[in-house]
Amino acid sequence: MGIYLNPGNALLQRARKSEIFIDKSMMIAELNKLVDTENNFLCVSRPRRFGKSMMGNMISSYYSKGCDSRELFKDLKIAQDKSYETYLNKLNVVKFDLNAMFRLAGDEENLVGFITELVLDEFRQTFQTVKFKDNDSLALAIMKVYAATGETFAIIIDEYDVLVREQVSPKLFQSYLSFLNGLFKNADLSPAISLAYLTGILPVIRDKIQSKLNLFDEYSMTDASQLAEFVGFTAEETKALCELYGMDYEECRRWYDGYDLNDIHEIFNPKSVVSAMMKHSFGSYWTQTGSYEALKLYILMNFNGMKDDVVRMIGGGKVDVNVYKYLNTMTDFHSKDDVFTYLIHLGYLAYDRETRQCYIPNSEIREQWIFSVENEQDYQPVIKLVNDSKALLEATINKDEEAVAAALTEAHLRTTNPLTYNNEASFQSAIGLAYFYANLKYTVIKELPTGKGYADLVLIPYVPNIPAMIIELKNNKSAESAINQIKEKKYDDLLEHYRGDLLFVGINYDEKTKEHQCRIEELVS
Repeated sequence: MGIYLNPGNALLQRARKSEIFIDKSMMIAELNKLVDTENNFLCVSRPRRFGKSMMGNMISSYYSKGCDSRELFKDLKIAQDKSYETYLNKLNVVKFDLNAMFRLAGDEENLVGFITELVLDEFRQTFQTVKFKDNDSLALAIMKVYAATGETFAIIIDEYDVLVREQVSPKLFQSYLSFLNGLFKNADLSPAISLAYLTGILPVIRDKIQSKLNLFDEYSMTDASQLAEFVGFTAEETKALCELYGMDYEECRRWYDGYDLNDIHEIFNPKSVVSAMMKHSFGSYWTQTGSYEALKLYILMNFNGMKDDVVRMIGGGKVDVNVYKYLNTMTDFHSKDDVFTYLIHLGYLAYDRETRQCYIPNSEIREQWIFSVENEQDYQPVIKLVNDSKALLEATINKDEEAVAAALTEAHLRTTNPLTYNNEASFQSAIGLAYFYANLKYTVIKELPTGKGYADLVLIPYVPNIPAMIIELKNNKSAESAINQIKEKKYDDLLEHYRGDLLFVGINYDEKTKEHQCRIEELVS
């Protein structure tokens, strides 16, 4: 065993000893379907701290020759799969972290030479009957081993895109491209590579690397395909952890859920979930691993319509995005679509493939967006929206009917196009946006179905000492009639298992005066 050639299973052993270990081993079953096929080159991208390295260590431990990983895998799901025995410790693995190599190399411009020298030293020790020259490339060394022994390789490169993110010199970048080209665009070498697995934050860089990596199938935050369940924690996995650690699942969901990947509609941030369980407290954990300045830099790019979209997303809405134009670089931002797509790959936004829209996935990330714009002059309207929404929520909790009515009148005027001001859908949208701050303290449900209709807005608290709310909206009637509808249709039956104070909030909009009226009644438990 070596460090880079057949690195063994020590890192998986360490992971298995961790207090929290989620069994993602069926990822290997998906990879086994691709080994030695025409689809055996994968580029799997996901945000930082989403388990990229751990997955690479597990894959390496399974395939790597020179060690026996049977004991580590015997109680994992993959051990029951029909493909389990086929490749267990039967491939030569070449695995390295490009980010670590980049930091270790004294001479950055000779990074490729540095990597090649380290790996070839281990080739000489392992394949002693094969003759290697000092100037052999890694690609040539693999070809020599295959020609002499017939043994094939799995190549695993973690953080493959670090040179793009670091925006290194053209000379170093071209050297790296030639290295990739030699490994993955060499027809003579293809039979020797049973599997290639690249992982990073960005998908294949279209303008510079694509020609070198166009054999790779991409699995990303915009399309994870059959690998979606392995990107983060699923709802079932998170529920099990919450039960084990005595944590509230719904609150965990509000904090860390929200990533919608293909058919998996609930993907949780794994770093944050693990931290919350270990510390027995919900809070901002993933966002603390990086500076909000990184998010702020891109939010402040003033592309047409971007500020309005930021307001809408901070308010809990979704906005249209074309994820197919972005070149997956750190420099080529030509539109808000490019910025939003980049932020999807970073995890600061989530993507709905059905509607082709992006949105802020959860409370942890929403806080980060607010921090990023709160002191920026260009985003003062956003901060006013935040402060006004907070004040509206407090006024509602305090049953200050006049303050609520005045705040809603202002919010409706500010957020609605004059041409559609009297449109009922616009009115409902404006009210929903006005209450967006409630997302930080409540589960907010719009048009919740009941046995006798739909409750317009239901707010269920997930922090103590604040009341739940049922909000009913009316046009050209009265706030009292809205309250009466809540009572007559028994919307409060929706919360029959809720134990706490409950407010009935009736809101009416008068099209003639363009003003709102509010009535609030309290149902004490």
